[in-house]
Amino acid sequence: MTVLAGTPVLELRDVVKRYPGEPPLEVLSGVSLTVQAGEMVAVVGPSGSGKSTLLHLVGTLDRPSEGMVRVAGHDVGRLSDRRLSALRSRGIGFVFQQFFLLEGMNAVDNVAQGLLYAGTGPAERRRRAEDALRRVGLGHRLRHRPAQLSGGERQRVAIARAVLARPAVVLADEPTGNLDSASGNEILALLQELNREGTTIMVITHDRDLAGHLPRRVELLDGRVVHDSGVAS
Repeated sequence: MTVLAGTPVLELRDVVKRYPGEPPLEVLSGVSLTVQAGEMVAVVGPSGSGKSTLLHLVGTLDRPSEGMVRVAGHDVGRLSDRRLSALRSRGIGFVFQQFFLLEGMNAVDNVAQGLLYAGTGPAERRRRAEDALRRVGLGHRLRHRPAQLSGGERQRVAIARAVLARPAVVLADEPTGNLDSASGNEILALLQELNREGTTIMVITHDRDLAGHLPRRVELLDGRVVHDSGVAS
């Protein structure tokens, strides 16, 4: 899904997210944020700041209680569940701390799962998966299963799966959280390389050191944006 450079990929306007209760629990309070195509942004904050909730909203895994969330030009609140699923599968790539690889499949087949619902034939899925793995430096590990790969290599497989369909944005949730420092630095370098090639990336993390290496940092605290280095003060 192509979004022209310099146009918004993600837009949040006065977003509120609350959950039922007595009283209701408000997790996000009036959040506004715009991410342009080609940006690399870190969303940082302590536990309970609203980072995971923000991830769920921009990843179309949940809907706002108030306000607008727009992904690749689509207003999430106005889409049916079917259209929302289609947007999620074509427009968003996910990278998680836990990798979520299937142990019974080799690297190629794990990555090819990223096109399972795109109507692409098995041979083409595997060909594109091999290309994606080579792109992340795993051309020599195509037939290896997750148990035969290091933590850093497993995360590279997950990243290859995330970028396979050329999504409008890649959302990376604590992508170095399960890795040692050397492997974490390699994953950071890979994400930066993909960004230089044009991939829009949002990294959600509590790691301020990791966030400090990214060109834009958005800080959440108690459900509000308290700092955005991409907005002039």
